[in-house]
Amino acid sequence: MASAPDLFQALSALPHGAEFRFIDELTELEPGVAAKACWRLKGSETFLRGHFPDAPLMPGVLMIEALAQLGGILVQTRPGISPLKNLRLTAVRQIKILGSITPGQSLHLSAKLDAVMGTLGQVSGEIRDDAGHVLLNGAVTLAGEL
Repeated sequence: MASAPDLFQALSALPHGAEFRFIDELTELEPGVAAKACWRLKGSETFLRGHFPDAPLMPGVLMIEALAQLGGILVQTRPGISPLKNLRLTAVRQIKILGSITPGQSLHLSAKLDAVMGTLGQVSGEIRDDAGHVLLNGAVTLAGEL
């Protein structure tokens, strides 16, 4: 299990700007193996103006992005390996979107690094709501450069 400074450093390594970061806090990190995180839908996010104006709802595609961001942390924290450059989401596999959240609720993410082959990383995981209901599960592939 990583220490608080290690968790902060891993979260800081995400390349995304604050307005496109879907992880507020890493709650657990076993570098290069598994991680847990959370993100709160505040209600002020600009995408909610159109999704949907009278009943704002977290878009499923952004939940996939949240899982990919947590996966990116796993790929980039593998012990003894230099971080990859330009790490990007390249494939979405077997994703099932089973629900969503509304403003004031949080996503609770968990992910594990299933495989790494060269500059590709396969990550599986799930996202739950505050009550523990599964909102999304599946796998993503990330690719970077040496």
